[in-house]
Amino acid sequence: MKPIRILVDSFADANEFNSQMVNGREIVSRLDADRFHVTMFLCGEPDRRLAQRPNTRFIRLAPHGQTIRILREFVCGRHQLVFYVKTSPASWFYLALRPKWFDRRRVIGTIESQSDLYNEPTIKASQIRLWERTILRSDVLFSNSTSVRASLEKEYGLHSEVIPTGVDTKFFTPDWHRPANYRPRVLFVGSLRPFKGPQLLVRAASRFPEADFVIAGDGFMASELKSQIEQERLTNCELVGSLSHSDLLQQYRRADVFLFPSRWEGSPKVILEAAACGLPVLARADYGPETVVDGQTGYLGKSDDELLERLRYLLGNSDLRQDMGRASRALSERFDWSVIVPVWEEAFARAATSQGHRS
Repeated sequence: MKPIRILVDSFADANEFNSQMVNGREIVSRLDADRFHVTMFLCGEPDRRLAQRPNTRFIRLAPHGQTIRILREFVCGRHQLVFYVKTSPASWFYLALRPKWFDRRRVIGTIESQSDLYNEPTIKASQIRLWERTILRSDVLFSNSTSVRASLEKEYGLHSEVIPTGVDTKFFTPDWHRPANYRPRVLFVGSLRPFKGPQLLVRAASRFPEADFVIAGDGFMASELKSQIEQERLTNCELVGSLSHSDLLQQYRRADVFLFPSRWEGSPKVILEAAACGLPVLARADYGPETVVDGQTGYLGKSDDELLERLRYLLGNSDLRQDMGRASRALSERFDWSVIVPVWEEAFARAATSQGHRS
């Protein structure tokens, strides 16, 4: 049987740490090479696992003119499926024009956040329109959580199946034997944007001087947060910027609590990474993350104040932190990529047997 040919609209570069790019590499690296031939784009050095994978083709892109080259592959490539289509000019042109030549290949789009984008002021209207004209024009849509599926149905009346985000539990592992921190250490990982809530870490550092707070990530709020930390003379709050995969792992392993106050999400990858490293997780209940079991692997709060009260309780109870951390690790194993990728394989096989596009 000939392998199913998939064009993955993502980059295979090893040094590309965008969450969607990382997810694409994680999925492709585990796909059965006998069943699936994969084409990906490349700018630098490929992920070692992809370079060693049989039935994998790279299209190297020059620094300029990438849209034309990507669009040419969309139109002329020998693939049966397009997966992980992005919000890009190339995908916009392709999805707008494909009905004109009766293109019967299947486009698979992924929804990884709530669909009420117009309610988030940091997202430009032009970005939302591009999203609507690319991702939402896919033939088949997959959401990464039940709340994301419900949001898509509510806002656009579109159906999607649910396949959760995965995590590499062989890479993200706890260090159960490290010496206990003299002072509890609280970690945040994410882009520094208002809806992600990194400002709550600064507020928490002021309220809980007995603990240390680490903010990992970058974004336009970085200078504002730094100024606030300096003005309040908070010696227990540190901005460490964007981190490599290995450095991020060390931050997870050194922490005692993962605080992620973001109020507008899908299924945050960082929650799974923290859980896999054995951390209790504090997160907002707004988007109903299925990767946190309230009261067992951490706590879900309906407000920042509720999260801070839960944090106060955890900071004062090291045994509870350890118990929740172990439960968190066990939960993360249900989302390991070895569990998630076979579900994608069957989804690809189903999609390859059907033709046509959304009208």
